[in-house]
Amino acid sequence: MGWKETCAMEERFRFVQECKTEEYSFAELCRRYEVSRKTGYKWLGRYESDNVEGLQDRSRAPDRHPNEVVQEVAAAVVNLRRQHPYWGPAKLRARLQREAPEVVWPSRSTIGELLKRAGLTVPRKHRRHAPASASPLQHADGANRVWCADFKGWFRCGDGSRCDPLTITDGYSRYLLRCQAVDDLTEASVRGVMEAAFREYGLPQAMRTDNGEPFASVGLAGLSHLSVWWIKLGIRPERIPPGKPQHNGRHERMHRSLKEATTKPPAAHLRGQQQAFDRFREEYNQQRPHAALDMKTPADFYVVSERSYPSRLAEPEYGDDWEVRRVRQCGRLRWWSESVFVGKALEGQSVGLQPIGDGLWRVWFFQYPLGILDERRGSIQKLKNDPAIEKPTA
Repeated sequence: MGWKETCAMEERFRFVQECKTEEYSFAELCRRYEVSRKTGYKWLGRYESDNVEGLQDRSRAPDRHPNEVVQEVAAAVVNLRRQHPYWGPAKLRARLQREAPEVVWPSRSTIGELLKRAGLTVPRKHRRHAPASASPLQHADGANRVWCADFKGWFRCGDGSRCDPLTITDGYSRYLLRCQAVDDLTEASVRGVMEAAFREYGLPQAMRTDNGEPFASVGLAGLSHLSVWWIKLGIRPERIPPGKPQHNGRHERMHRSLKEATTKPPAAHLRGQQQAFDRFREEYNQQRPHAALDMKTPADFYVVSERSYPSRLAEPEYGDDWEVRRVRQCGRLRWWSESVFVGKALEGQSVGLQPIGDGLWRVWFFQYPLGILDERRGSIQKLKNDPAIEKPTA
């Protein structure tokens, strides 16, 4: 048994004092205090060098870690970041290596930690994302199979007015259907532009977007009022995974060309900027060869959809053995004696509940699966990888 935990300092001090009396031999004294002679000599040496303070417990951590960043290197990293506050760890490291290649500079992750300790980074705010589509993204293997929509990213014109371009392309032909500056990012503004495109070119089979508003929401199945309208038109919403713009790579590549051609510099006012968008759209569709299209133009591949914009929206039809419920204004449906939340995006809409056994019901809106209603929980569980992509025939 070693030193007693409750009074280690006192035991060590008594051990040292008895050693000084030389009443017992050192080996006998160590046996009495139940410590090894090595431990006994250690405490004697600490007492002689540091008096009573030397009998305190000391940290076992090494005085210096072999991978520790020396102070001069850390200071150089911090100073360069202060000179270039928008540079990240990779750029800082590359610049430092170029200026002083003889120094072993820390890795990018270590530089990130140094900047964090110095208070030179701001953590990103946690933002809830709408879920990606439960079913796989469709292949754009024909015109109007998949349309892609997104905002290019706002900027200011010469007079200071804000410009928010909404762009829509055909995923197969790269045809730029719309490039329109909208008044705001609301569902009403976006719907107006899309309705004009539907009337001119017809309807696609799917609409691919990111997970931001107004295309999606954090509600059930990620639906928004805009995507509910698409479903009623027979258009399947597709959402790429959050933070994965490469899943909409063709559209993002068009955005890069649009930026280079129309915003360097931006026009003096919104009217002039829209005229620049229109000129780009004409050149992009009719004149500019595309390497991915065998140096042909999008106009060589695009044809108007056979599905025209309807004069009225159809009502959903569900199976004879299904339960049909209308979502109330509060975003809930009445399930016998329970009130189940579906989502405000579906207010006033009828949903179908397909029995799948053991108190479970698959919830549909038209041909779009929303989730699984569990009677025992009284709630609808979000879909992850539901194999039911299309509604079975009634």
